[in-house]
Amino acid sequence: MHRCLSLNHPYWVKLPLLLLATMLFVVSYPVKGASLEIPAETAYLEPNHGDARVSREGGIVGWASSSTSIQWYGKAREAGTVDVRLRIKGNDDGEATLLFQIGRKTTQRAIKIKQSEETMVAFDSFPIPSTGYHAFRLSRVDLQKNNPPSMDILKLELSGENASNMHFNLKPRRNAASIHLAYPVRNDMGVAAFYCEMTALEDPVHSYYMACGWHRGYFGMQVNSPSERRIIFSVWDRGNEPTDPSKVENEDRVKLIKKGDGVFTGRFGNEGTGGHSHLKYPWKTDSLQKFLVTAKPKDETHTVFSGYYFHPDSQQWMLISSWSTPGEGGYMRGLYSFSENFVGRNGHLLRKALYGNQWILDSKDTWHEQTTAKFSHDPTGREDRLDRYMGLEQGQFFLSHGGFLDGFTAYGTLFQRPASGTRPKELMDLSLDQ
Repeated sequence: MHRCLSLNHPYWVKLPLLLLATMLFVVSYPVKGASLEIPAETAYLEPNHGDARVSREGGIVGWASSSTSIQWYGKAREAGTVDVRLRIKGNDDGEATLLFQIGRKTTQRAIKIKQSEETMVAFDSFPIPSTGYHAFRLSRVDLQKNNPPSMDILKLELSGENASNMHFNLKPRRNAASIHLAYPVRNDMGVAAFYCEMTALEDPVHSYYMACGWHRGYFGMQVNSPSERRIIFSVWDRGNEPTDPSKVENEDRVKLIKKGDGVFTGRFGNEGTGGHSHLKYPWKTDSLQKFLVTAKPKDETHTVFSGYYFHPDSQQWMLISSWSTPGEGGYMRGLYSFSENFVGRNGHLLRKALYGNQWILDSKDTWHEQTTAKFSHDPTGREDRLDRYMGLEQGQFFLSHGGFLDGFTAYGTLFQRPASGTRPKELMDLSLDQ
């Protein structure tokens, strides 16, 4: 998986138009006094590589170990209390003790389970002491030390005075919302180069921090596993084929012109189609990374887009790759950055990065400092996951999502960072061969 955007290519092509639209954020809450059912498949496992697994059809499946806990996150509009019940199904005959915790209170229940039999387990009332997000944590104590009984968790049920004031993500998609900042640029400005600096402050696996995006591609860095990180540059084909690169005619495909040493290149699909390239490199969290994309029109129908990474070891620009792109003949437009959690099983973890010192080179060889950006998010951030934010920190923009932190940033909010007034030395007398 090279990046796995949650939305297809046409969405990103239309991103500048979407940013002009006014969106209302309406969070749906249950009717006052009604109970609230939270599907088990919306929960998170800690650790997420334990014995249990999440099934979109069956909830939490095969939970048999006390080393794995299950967590939901709910947002309260008001303080109060909730009554908690849990629906489970036994996979074996046996006994176990379940512990449920909200805040400082933990309630314990010893249960007997039978194979293929569903059971409702009632816990105490729990105080919800404040507004904002709260963790609902389920764990277990194994009474049978050898071969503890396995069970499936089907749903969490809340009732009581505060149940109607709680908001949960009720959908099986557990990814944090994908979030973006768009850089307004004059319509008559041809963007020949786009420079952005980026610093990752959090680094969970399955994070993609994208510095330089435009209407035909994206460039940034990704955490693929605990041991692998990548610098990724990809460019879309012409057309709107959403998934299968083999269906794209040859004349509509981007063509690789050149790539840097140690860079892998290939084709991608499932988020639009196009040409993909990546460099495996252990970039550092809390360390400034520098990215540059250039656009060089070749004729009326083709533009070569190139991605350059300022390599921290050599302290020099290195080419990631260059691609000839059909259906162009002009410069970049629709400039943006974003942050994405591309696998949902750890979508509860915080992701945060700084984006700063953006500069744009126009088609007349004049550099402009870009100090304005606008916040947006994907449909998940509209109502399901409200823990998405943009702001200013250390004189730079930041994007933050996940973590179930309180508060949020409204769609379309405009931010202005302080201007440095001085073009980075890495861009002085820049001469890059395409």
